[in-house]
Amino acid sequence: MHLIRSVLFAVVLACITVPYAAVAVLIFWLPPMMRHRIITSWVPVMMWVIRHVLGIRYRVIGAGNIPAGPAVVLSKHQSAWETIALQQIFPPLCYVLKRELLRVPFFGWALAQIPGIAIDRSAGKDALAQVVEQGRARLKEGLWVVVFPEGTRVAPGTTRRYKPGGAFLAKRAGVPVVPVAHNAGEFWRRNAFLKRPGEIVVSIGPVIQVKGLKVEEINRRSEAWIEGEMRRLFPHHYTNGPGGAAAEEEAEPGED
Repeated sequence: MHLIRSVLFAVVLACITVPYAAVAVLIFWLPPMMRHRIITSWVPVMMWVIRHVLGIRYRVIGAGNIPAGPAVVLSKHQSAWETIALQQIFPPLCYVLKRELLRVPFFGWALAQIPGIAIDRSAGKDALAQVVEQGRARLKEGLWVVVFPEGTRVAPGTTRRYKPGGAFLAKRAGVPVVPVAHNAGEFWRRNAFLKRPGEIVVSIGPVIQVKGLKVEEINRRSEAWIEGEMRRLFPHHYTNGPGGAAAEEEAEPGED
């Protein structure tokens, strides 16, 4: 049954995404925020498909923690699911993503028409400067910015070093940080064709105000809340002692 659901989802995904990508390319002349609204109308359509074809539901804990103004969201990253769903859970947002994704046929072409933060990850310290420069511009436009501080998708029960780029952007822009924990990887694993039905729990943490805090402390508090919440909500993934399954998953070069 999982195979049938997953095959059907792949077919529906292609049938929906290709026309949306064509529209995205054709509306390049519209103002950026108008393009954003039109193109991201793809999100609720796909979330309906994910629920009714794959059988993956979700519920949100801590929605009251979402602040009124733009913020930087620091989120756990386990699958492609959250790259879609966070757009439905939060106000209009954009992602920090690797520039080469914009060259992916159809999906990347549409992505290129949405205001975002595309960086050259091989640029070293210059990549951080790109995040700050583009991120501040997006925040001033009223968009939220989502950063996956671990830098790549990690399997449930594992963690990688939290990179400070998101905290640095929040500090430089003077906006709060919103930490997010979830278990999407239980049902939609990294690079896995087969998806399993079930309920994803998304937990939104208390806002971290950046005023008076150093970047390192902002990053530390974000990591502490996210990893603590992961262990509180999903203890079955952390059964190998205090560190749980803490062996870091090595990322391949250029991986998101």
